[in-house]
Amino acid sequence: MTDTFTLGVHGAAGRMGQRIVALASRDSQFRLRAALEAPGSTQLGKDAGELAGVGRLGVPVTSELADRVDVIIDFSVPAAAARIAEYCAERKIPLVIATTGLEGEIRERVLAASQETAVLISPSMSLAVNLAMKLVREASKVLKSVPEGVDVEVIERHHRFKEDAPSGTALKFGQIVAEEMHQTDHVHGRQGRPGVRPRNEIGYHALRVGDNVGEHTIVFGLMGETLEVTVKGHTRDSYAYGALSAAKFLATKKAGLYSMADVMGF
Repeated sequence: MTDTFTLGVHGAAGRMGQRIVALASRDSQFRLRAALEAPGSTQLGKDAGELAGVGRLGVPVTSELADRVDVIIDFSVPAAAARIAEYCAERKIPLVIATTGLEGEIRERVLAASQETAVLISPSMSLAVNLAMKLVREASKVLKSVPEGVDVEVIERHHRFKEDAPSGTALKFGQIVAEEMHQTDHVHGRQGRPGVRPRNEIGYHALRVGDNVGEHTIVFGLMGETLEVTVKGHTRDSYAYGALSAAKFLATKKAGLYSMADVMGF
């Protein structure tokens, strides 16, 4: 028999939160029990289903969790993600962190929660992106021994409203390459006359255009040929479906830190 899980969505009124609510409402393995937003949000009290465009679900948007749930998905902002991580740690509620831009003290607070409950963090919830990361790692392992050297550039495109650059996913791709090929310099864009390209550098280029939900291309430049790994998101549902898959995986797991590689069995 297929397990059914009660679900809470933190950041339920946001663009991604609404898509999580909408898709979860069609998934027989989930029962949406909580739709959480920040205190003072203008969406408090509204029905989460109506807000997401799927009709009334009988789950109001609230700032506090009234009933225990099996798992929570967080699509919010870094400071709020840290707070919900601490909340889940206290109550031993598994937590999928889909919020990006976690740095410094905020990231440490999120990581600390994994000592008390199951926490999954990923720079991207997309299944295709995470598969691309595996392919990039394998390519990096093979190409690191090319005698003439290999130049690596990471190009990413996102919508005009994205506030951080490069994306967390782009930086993760760069981290994977650097771990395997041992580049030490990470350069963000170029201008002027920077001179001959150093062998130990990874270049990042961030495009912000229209409503693009996310594209990443990792370019491996060899002498005489080029290998590119490209992954493109067509709608935000790719991230929502991935987050729901992560929630199903995490709901029954013991305390610890998990990733999408665990979900996909890498």
